[in-house]
Amino acid sequence: MANSMISWISNRFTSLIDELGGIAILTKEIFHSILTTKIEWNQVLYQLYQAGSRSQGVILITGAFTGMVLATQTYFQFHTVKMDTATLAVVGVAMTTELGPVLTGLMVAGRVGAAFAAELGTMRVTEQIDALRTLATHPVDYLVVPRTIALLTAMPLLTAEAMAIGILAGYIVGVYLLGIDPTYSWHHMIRYTDVQDLTMGIVKSAVFGFIVALIGCYKGLNCPEGAEGVGHATTEAVVNISIAILITNFFLTLGLGKLLGVL
Repeated sequence: MANSMISWISNRFTSLIDELGGIAILTKEIFHSILTTKIEWNQVLYQLYQAGSRSQGVILITGAFTGMVLATQTYFQFHTVKMDTATLAVVGVAMTTELGPVLTGLMVAGRVGAAFAAELGTMRVTEQIDALRTLATHPVDYLVVPRTIALLTAMPLLTAEAMAIGILAGYIVGVYLLGIDPTYSWHHMIRYTDVQDLTMGIVKSAVFGFIVALIGCYKGLNCPEGAEGVGHATTEAVVNISIAILITNFFLTLGLGKLLGVL
């Protein structure tokens, strides 16, 4: 029993190291391709539409209801100590620094990261990627780089949209549903939500966008054979991207907080 447990842990650790090494190699190839080869801008625009424009619906719903729930829960706590007008300030800071970029990243991971893994996984299973190599086209140049550039562009825009709609929805709920004074509420939000908070959220969103593209494409390019392998790669992509975003968020919060003078 002990030997089998040790063997299982050893195999899992080895698999993790191999995967991290593969992701590091793919990262190097992406940056090398961006700097040295011609970018397929038609593919970038297409992926920008697929990953950015078509994701707005879920981002707007997520941002709006997050802002409304946050405003309601904050009001319930602040009302007991007569700090009602500080409710929107909490919503503003939370949406710009944490909830906006993290929830946008998780939603995009479920929609776009899964799509990347499924698309590239299907291409691998049906040997379309091998056909690209036969035509002297590097899969990273043609498939991965456009998706990466598209998400690096789309994620900050989607995050800013989620921040804005979340704060607006929180304001509407606070003022028109909970009866908070609109003037003082808006004043406190402007006063306590700094440019550093917005900068932190936008930088986080760019990093999360790169993580979604990187892991989604890596899982697709290394998909096991068969239809079951495509499903497995897609599931792993979403889970791994979500975990990576949550872990990276902690270290980005510490690092950016010190760099921007928030901490």
